[in-house]
Amino acid sequence: MHEIEMLINGRSYSGLAEARMTLADFLRHSLGLTGTHLGCEHGVCGACTVLVDGASVRSCLMLAVQAKGAIVETVEGLAATDGKLSPLQQAFQDTHGLQCGYCTPGMLMTIVELLRENAQPSEAQIRDAISGNICRCTGYQSIVEAVLLATGGKSAGRMSE
Repeated sequence: MHEIEMLINGRSYSGLAEARMTLADFLRHSLGLTGTHLGCEHGVCGACTVLVDGASVRSCLMLAVQAKGAIVETVEGLAATDGKLSPLQQAFQDTHGLQCGYCTPGMLMTIVELLRENAQPSEAQIRDAISGNICRCTGYQSIVEAVLLATGGKSAGRMSE
């Protein structure tokens, strides 16, 4: 077992992990941070996306020991401490950018990374950014519209009709 310490959503956490434990399992099972979802467990669906030192990673593919000492951001860190949704989360709610919600944590964290790099992404840039995340419920249009709503952008789709 390895002692793992990391800063998650601005708070210090530590726990024990076996050498082959994934970051996703460490977050969910050792630390109780269940907002990060596991879908395919092969890095394909993107449901487990978190930010490690500011970069999006598939936490099902990263070992917990690789994140030792890192700054990790999960979906739990997006809302304010009083529970108020972040503007991006609120936009998801307002545009019905989620249905079953299973992909939502990974979508949100992927988009957080995008918005840090480009605060006003185009619709094409948003679609490109989330192309590695699979959503089987919304068909992506509502997710794209949520990002555009949160950033003040314009949609060529339903919102402008």
